[in-house]
Amino acid sequence: MSQELVQAVMVLTKQKGVSPEVVFESLEASLLQAYRKEPGSNQEAYVELNRETGEYKVFAKKTVVAEVEDPEKEIALAEAQQKDMRFEVGDIVEVDVTPKNFGRSAAHTAKQMLIQRLKEAERSIVYEEYFSREGDIITGLVQRVEGRNVFVDLGKTEAILPPAEQIPTETYKAGDRIKCYIVEVKKTTKGPQIMISRTHPGLLKRLFELEVPEIYEGVIELKSVAREPGMRSKIAVVSRDETIDAVGACVGPKGQRVQNIVDELHDEKIDIVKWDEDPSVYIANSLSPAKVISVDVDEEEKTSRVVVPDYQLSLAIGKAGQNARLAAKLTNWKIDIKSETQADTEEPSESTSEFLLEEDGEA
Repeated sequence: MSQELVQAVMVLTKQKGVSPEVVFESLEASLLQAYRKEPGSNQEAYVELNRETGEYKVFAKKTVVAEVEDPEKEIALAEAQQKDMRFEVGDIVEVDVTPKNFGRSAAHTAKQMLIQRLKEAERSIVYEEYFSREGDIITGLVQRVEGRNVFVDLGKTEAILPPAEQIPTETYKAGDRIKCYIVEVKKTTKGPQIMISRTHPGLLKRLFELEVPEIYEGVIELKSVAREPGMRSKIAVVSRDETIDAVGACVGPKGQRVQNIVDELHDEKIDIVKWDEDPSVYIANSLSPAKVISVDVDEEEKTSRVVVPDYQLSLAIGKAGQNARLAAKLTNWKIDIKSETQADTEEPSESTSEFLLEEDGEA
């Protein structure tokens, strides 16, 4: 052990992002383990490693006695007084018990243990870093595709984008740069396992926070998100400043803010609607781009009856019921849509549609 060791430790700590003290403590533990394998070693010994020179010694604490019965734990008074005449029976003496020719075998054992401990420390640091970012957005490069799983390089580690979290209309190939939502971070024996998503409603929320400074700063609040990934989404926003138009701010100058998000999600259509504390107003807004004539609500049952112009019925319902289904997810209300003619006659019709909130549609 020498100054070269200290320099090597400093290089390693920079590369791995681990504090030097963690490495030195690991080295001391490794050296101690190597010492304990030596014949006649003191099992209560400890190692001190000089952080500046890299030199180390093994010490054992022994009790000063008149007559030694246990050499591992005791030292004769005469021997102790050779070190310092002030020692008396009952005192504790630190004795250098470093074996001769210990350096080479100790260095080999220490190296192996240091590598292992560095890996563990590095994994722990990576885990803590990404665990603290659960629910956040992250950018990575597609590294490879194995079966239906996509592995994304995050720099310090890789994440898994499983089939259920992939947008059905997207294809992924090595080298693609994508933004994902961190769903869960688990500790495993092989390091942290990071599960990411492209379909989670939280991804859309985080993308708007990135693109719209007013949301990030809290001036505009994003109240709810509903997604059918790759197809269409709706978000509800409200401004805490009467002078700022929440919907306009999210759309951005010439629609650039929302267009950036649409591009990131590969042309997923996004409806931005104004949230309102009045459920009838909020439900009417949620059915945008359809125009609504009236909304009757039942607060207890959380159901609503919406009347739209005849020519707006198909728009309000949407292709395969998508618009009304997303509105129900967004508002957390059951929505029954009727055309003006149906409402006047009060006759059941195949065109009348009911949509219920689905749990996975909540933001």
